[in-house]
Amino acid sequence: MPDKKPELSAAMKSKVEPKVFKKNPILGTKFTIAISSAKGGVGKSTFATNLALALNKVGCKVGILDADIYGPSIPKMFDINEKPKSDGQKLDPITKYNIQCMSIGFLADQQTPMIWRGPMVTSAIKTFTQKVNWKDLDFIIVDMPPGTGDTQLTFSQEIQMDGAIIVSTPQEVALLDVKRGIKMFDKLGVKILGLVDNMSYFTGDDGKKYSIFGEGGVERTAEEFNKEFLGEVPINPDVGKFGDKGKPIVEENPEHEISKIFLNLAEKIKSTYL
Repeated sequence: MPDKKPELSAAMKSKVEPKVFKKNPILGTKFTIAISSAKGGVGKSTFATNLALALNKVGCKVGILDADIYGPSIPKMFDINEKPKSDGQKLDPITKYNIQCMSIGFLADQQTPMIWRGPMVTSAIKTFTQKVNWKDLDFIIVDMPPGTGDTQLTFSQEIQMDGAIIVSTPQEVALLDVKRGIKMFDKLGVKILGLVDNMSYFTGDDGKKYSIFGEGGVERTAEEFNKEFLGEVPINPDVGKFGDKGKPIVEENPEHEISKIFLNLAEKIKSTYL
């Protein structure tokens, strides 16, 4: 008679069996799309705000969640200087340009540094996803912070993310972090919709294209990881100028060549999900 196998204790089981996380959708929304890069300084927040506005202009109800606790950009880019209202239980998003917005920057002075440890960041993210009155949104665009840390893990493991768009400039030093981000999302089971080459080139007064940060790196990375390449967004001074004024280029001038790039991408996302 074979020996009976000893049963594992609860403590031992916890070490053997992987933890299964329950993924909760953000109430009041249909689809959650993360805009990520794992690298700072690549224009991710500018991309997120203009994509949100483009989705709205093609007929979608849209919100934007600024998940960059340490460096929130949405208050500046939407020129919002008020605090969200609350009933004591939940916060109401602030609506600007027909986009529902939420950011830690609405709750603290823009020059106040957020000197928080990881658990505090996780708590803030859970507040923004579970205790905000998002209202009947087709899409919520999440402006992710750089890195592959607490915020990314919280969204990937505990929030139902329907896709991620990876934004990068084409130089290799940026792509090193981007590749880590791709591997993180793949490992955590988050679908990557594709990669975008941001600030890919500049067109001079002579009409020539100048690849300031290198050329083709993002597209090669997309091929390396078998992801879709979603195209290029060139450098244009108008993007920064309008963004600094709190009226992103898609809102300020929908007919601008840069705006049309975002509108085309928005149409593609809309047709994919709705």
